[in-house]
Amino acid sequence: VSPKPEWRALMDELAVVATEEYRSIVFREPRFVEYFRSATPETEYGRMNIGSRPSKRKPSGGIESLRAIPWIFAWTQTRFHLPVWLGFGAAFKHAMKKDIRNIQMLREMYNEWPFFRVTLDLLEMVFAKGDPGIAGLYDELLVADDLKPFGEQLRNNYVDTQQLLLQVAGHKEILEGDPYLKQRLRLRNPYITTLNVCQAYTLKRIRDPSFQVTAQRPLSKEFVDENQPAGL
Repeated sequence: VSPKPEWRALMDELAVVATEEYRSIVFREPRFVEYFRSATPETEYGRMNIGSRPSKRKPSGGIESLRAIPWIFAWTQTRFHLPVWLGFGAAFKHAMKKDIRNIQMLREMYNEWPFFRVTLDLLEMVFAKGDPGIAGLYDELLVADDLKPFGEQLRNNYVDTQQLLLQVAGHKEILEGDPYLKQRLRLRNPYITTLNVCQAYTLKRIRDPSFQVTAQRPLSKEFVDENQPAGL
């Protein structure tokens, strides 16, 4: 389907607003960098040798020096996925505030323009995997008190964006149009949530200056052989 000129015009407008919202928070909000490094395991991942390249292009750089994978990975760990959805809510609000009839055009774009539909379906899938409550747990355990209001502000933005997405897509709930994926995610959630809770408390513990780990001697082959049950 070839997009109508008015669809393209609205899409361009959405892109401008979304980009400005994203950059204003990620690059110009003075609290963002400290919040990001407190609320996610980004700092810990930077110390781990788990990639083919360093996590940062410049060791002393800020957000702009992060490579794409650790940037996305850090937010994925907290189930917040901020780089995926940030900006969409502001764009939708702008369109609806400018002309209430734009909600009908957005729904038309979703139903008739495959590119727009796939984009919003991907966003909906990410919301299905996300959980602002889990992100809130990381904040509660890891973030300084003066940064917690900023985290709450971002989580409110998350919820608002999700509701606006449902309104545009004409869905009553997330993944309404894909019950198979919805069921798969529902079944895995208890396991992933348990890992999230363990990770959040582990991060709190290892960031405590008084926490120390006593290194244990590695088990030798001789010790294992001597203590192996008979018959194994």
